[in-house]
Amino acid sequence: MNDLSHTAFALPDEQDRILPGQFKALAALIQAETGINIKASKQTMLEGRLRRRSRAAGLSSVREYCDMVLGHSVDPAEIEHLINAVTTNKTDFFREPAHFDYLVDTVLPEYASDHCRMIRCWSAACSTGAEPYTLAMLLDDFAARNRGFDYRILATDLDTEVLATAVKGIYPREMVDPVPPALRRRYVLEARDPKRHDVRIAPELRRKVAFGRLNLMDSGYALDEQMHIIMCRNVLIYFDKATQEQVVGRLCDRLMPGGYLFLGHSESITGFRHSLTQVAGTVFRKL
Repeated sequence: MNDLSHTAFALPDEQDRILPGQFKALAALIQAETGINIKASKQTMLEGRLRRRSRAAGLSSVREYCDMVLGHSVDPAEIEHLINAVTTNKTDFFREPAHFDYLVDTVLPEYASDHCRMIRCWSAACSTGAEPYTLAMLLDDFAARNRGFDYRILATDLDTEVLATAVKGIYPREMVDPVPPALRRRYVLEARDPKRHDVRIAPELRRKVAFGRLNLMDSGYALDEQMHIIMCRNVLIYFDKATQEQVVGRLCDRLMPGGYLFLGHSESITGFRHSLTQVAGTVFRKL
């Protein structure tokens, strides 16, 4: 999950500009629902996103749309559409590769030496699926070289639209360029039609990843089991400090003792109350 960025829109008339009171109320609603802190400097980009959504909802302007979602009788389904509209999802295969190097060189061999035969992983802001499928490739490759080793991956996100893409596992061909050739040959299927420019993650790998919707702003995360590995990368930077600390605390609750939490390279938990110790660059282990 990401915030409003990198996209600008031309606004056609004054009715597509959010009134100051609407912006304040809308920003508060979005922060309450998603944790994203929308500053006043993001108003133009927010208006562009909502202009598209207002047209899709059959309304004539952004102001009319704001009145609807801020009303007392708003359809909860529209709040979900609003969340999907205001979140942008930046993701890549093997993004921040040092994390995956540490996973393969240190974390997985350590668990194998401790005779841990089932690794449970959680990609807590999975976007369109590149992160959990990267995890799956590495874990599956490790399992092929270590008899008796197995894994399960849970992948969640707030945005239902990106989750639908993730479940399909179909991507533009250039998106899988960072995948090492040996893993790409094994886990990425090329289209038979040479005119098609997309690829698909192999079905046996897709079956190892369970996708579902989860809001990191929930007061607790209803997972069946504690996790050996949690990746929650490049999400906290869009929350205020208080929300960051709350989310880290809830993630720690779902991490088993000795388990690993991976955050984004620009994220910090300095000053937070937690049960973690740093073991590598934005890699933390639960005490």
